[in-house]
Amino acid sequence: MMKDKVVIVTGGAKGIGRYVAGTFAREGAKLAIADIDTMRLDKTFKELQDQGADVLAVRADVRNEYDVRSLMAEVAGRFGKIDVLINNAGVVTHFQWGISRWPRIRDIDKDFWERVIQTNLGGTFLCTKHVLPYMEKQRSGHIIGLHGGGSGDGACAYGVSKEAIRLFTRYVADEEKESNICVVAVAPGGAIATEDAPEEARRRMPGVELVGNRFVLAAQVGMEMSGELLTLKDGKLEVIAGR
Repeated sequence: MMKDKVVIVTGGAKGIGRYVAGTFAREGAKLAIADIDTMRLDKTFKELQDQGADVLAVRADVRNEYDVRSLMAEVAGRFGKIDVLINNAGVVTHFQWGISRWPRIRDIDKDFWERVIQTNLGGTFLCTKHVLPYMEKQRSGHIIGLHGGGSGDGACAYGVSKEAIRLFTRYVADEEKESNICVVAVAPGGAIATEDAPEEARRRMPGVELVGNRFVLAAQVGMEMSGELLTLKDGKLEVIAGR
């Protein structure tokens, strides 16, 4: 079902983004991975090429509107269309790895707050804004946001950004239903130890394989799911009730 579909994965150089790009590559999709980490971007690009994927790597900061606009234009210019956008790029707490908690609200630096909000929420906004003209023109597309949990001291900036993404998903879904653009948010399945986690965390926590093929499935759901927050259960996507 994904063969020759054009998929953009932001934050695609490492972690969940790298894994998700691989799941689409195995389904025959044409890929664009975007990240600010050029060294890791080049490495993942070569990995995907070795899998036989038709892939484009673009250095882009999702907080920068010029970068985002250029990203969409480059992908459309290379592949002729954009079918799926995965808004994965984000600043994540990773407290479960044993990393120190972020400051409490009264102590948090404004610049740090803005970096988290502008990456997680602002990046989702900018990428969505600039992919919509391409999807509206073809009257089809899937936009998928990442919704992760966060609780306890220090998690405020992250939690606020992710809850805002949930509400943003509903608004975009409502505005774009006439253009047949399906907009959903997807929960990754729980706390995950990526390749950057300390060895101790990787021993006791699930790896990125926990994500499974949920993003591939989300890129195929019908318009009846648009606006919903989804998770994977028993190999099928289901709506997280009460959100």
